[in-house]
Amino acid sequence: MRIDLHFTGRTIQRFAIACMVLLAGTGSAPAALPLDQIRLPPGFHIEVVSHAVRGARGMTLSPAGTLFVGSLGEGKVYALPDPLRAQPRVHIVATGLAMPVGVAFRGGSLFASSTSRIVRLDDIEARLDDPPRPVVVSDRFPTETHHGWKFIAFGPDGYLYVPVGAPCNICAPDENRYANIMKMKPDGSDLQVVARGVRNSVGFDWHPVTHELWFTDNGRDMMGDDLPDDELNRATRAGQHFGYPYCHAGNIADPEFGKQRPCSEFVPPVAKLGAHVAALGMRFYTGKQFPAEYRNNVFIAEHGSWNRTEPIGYRLVRVVLDDTGKAVRQEVFAEGWLQKGKAWGRPVDVQVAGDGSLLVSDDLAGAIYRIRYTP
Repeated sequence: MRIDLHFTGRTIQRFAIACMVLLAGTGSAPAALPLDQIRLPPGFHIEVVSHAVRGARGMTLSPAGTLFVGSLGEGKVYALPDPLRAQPRVHIVATGLAMPVGVAFRGGSLFASSTSRIVRLDDIEARLDDPPRPVVVSDRFPTETHHGWKFIAFGPDGYLYVPVGAPCNICAPDENRYANIMKMKPDGSDLQVVARGVRNSVGFDWHPVTHELWFTDNGRDMMGDDLPDDELNRATRAGQHFGYPYCHAGNIADPEFGKQRPCSEFVPPVAKLGAHVAALGMRFYTGKQFPAEYRNNVFIAEHGSWNRTEPIGYRLVRVVLDDTGKAVRQEVFAEGWLQKGKAWGRPVDVQVAGDGSLLVSDDLAGAIYRIRYTP
């Protein structure tokens, strides 16, 4: 039997944030994680790189191969100088930041998100044992913590892309301030909106051939177990609108705001990923270790549902594209973090390593995994 409870938007907001921070903060992993429960396609194998990265979220690799990892509940940023070696040393390079989920690397400096700010740590790889004080690059972002954590990445145009989530489950905020993806120069100047109508994107990447921006977006809550889908989106030009709060998943009018603007006005998703799966980090596979049919496919980390009667997600999904960029199918690539309705791990981000293996962060287990193809 399902019991429907009704709460105010503020209560739901506080509860959701508390759940996210609590789960992230419990990232003290056991000495051995049950990797034998993870199911992968034939020829693929998973191993633990480290289980000492509490609250592990967004990842980025430097050209020298250092893996930097943000966190949600810990306020810390981590560095792993050799992530392809089992149990490498984990450095803490920043502390006391507000939800530093996102990390990006450019010109020897590490950039990290911190709710309303973007900060920079200069010459970081030479100072892993004595990290510099973060320098504020920009403090022009909203202070709201609801959807305030930010995945960040540098695009092929040299700009740093920064998403700003909606400060609510469903509302109609200023589209030039919230529910969008923005970009700015590395020095914080020339801040501009790239995409609007994006409820909460916690992962994006650029197509290796077309260099178009692709991103995940989390669907709204409180429309039942099966509506609306999370989305995989494709921005073919700057300034496009992807529907929030008026339309969800391309064809579902919002019960509150849907009458104001029809779904036909907005860009539909490339793929519908399922309701409440919490699609977060995504990357195009650009390595050469996996079989050729995986090249330029999209890998998505589904963090997993927090408010669905029967839990869903807690897995990695592969989206197969054709030469035109159309999603021809999607399939589960790795699953097993959810066992009998209870999760021991929650994938957050994926990152292609230098050798072509796939790194995966897990904020619940406080772990970084490596998936290799060794037939």
